[in-house]
Amino acid sequence: MTKKRVLIVAQEMKPYNILTEAATFVNRLPVYLQEQGMEIRVLMPRFGTINERRHRLHEVVRLSGMNIIIDDDDNPLIIKVASLPGARLQVYFLDNEDYFRRKHVFTDADGKFYEDTHERMAFFCKGVMETIKKFGWPPDIIHCHDWMSSLIPMYLKTVYKKDPVFHNAKSIYSVYDNTFKETLHKDFAKKAIISKELIKDTDFAPYKKATNTAFNVGAVTHADGVIKVGKNLDPAVKTALKAMKKKLILEHDPENYLATYVEFYRSLMNDK
Repeated sequence: MTKKRVLIVAQEMKPYNILTEAATFVNRLPVYLQEQGMEIRVLMPRFGTINERRHRLHEVVRLSGMNIIIDDDDNPLIIKVASLPGARLQVYFLDNEDYFRRKHVFTDADGKFYEDTHERMAFFCKGVMETIKKFGWPPDIIHCHDWMSSLIPMYLKTVYKKDPVFHNAKSIYSVYDNTFKETLHKDFAKKAIISKELIKDTDFAPYKKATNTAFNVGAVTHADGVIKVGKNLDPAVKTALKAMKKKLILEHDPENYLATYVEFYRSLMNDK
């Protein structure tokens, strides 16, 4: 029997980048999934706050060398990997000198949101898709955690819909409480829309305001399943959730989430 494949995409994961409680969830989940007999890949940004020496990151030469096109600009993508401490599991890091080699994650030393966050987000989401294609590793489930990965459910339903690597993939989005109040750059749409032919205005409409809430609404709108982790979700997110079938929504249980996540995955995979 072929092992089910789960791709986990996150902006934080203990011990590499810890911003919220999500870092702990993302740390424990892939280990548990692997113990359940699933094949796992974890992808996250290689933020400058991650100590490469301490965590023993090294470049995966066979995967590096790709260029991610953002609004007609070529941006080199470097892939690095490390072994998750205490587990026989590898975590892959998407790196780019211009976007991620900084002393802070999302804000500068003065607490100001980085002006190019919209480009960093688009680069990361497209980079994830292209990296999986380079792997030649068709996932059954793509589990996206929080706003920086929120474009992926839309990309999966549009640009990559007919790609053989993603043909059978179902996306799950874990929606957390808002962590920023800023509005991203006015050029967000230009950076995020990979193809005007494949991404229609209606596809991108939920993301258009370029806020934390908009990203959550966009991902909820396009995802095949949603896990409600946040306790204080924005009303717009709650409205988007109401449009989904209840069987496609899972309430996060901090005590038993590992087992319930696995059952949720299976219910979606059996619904192909």
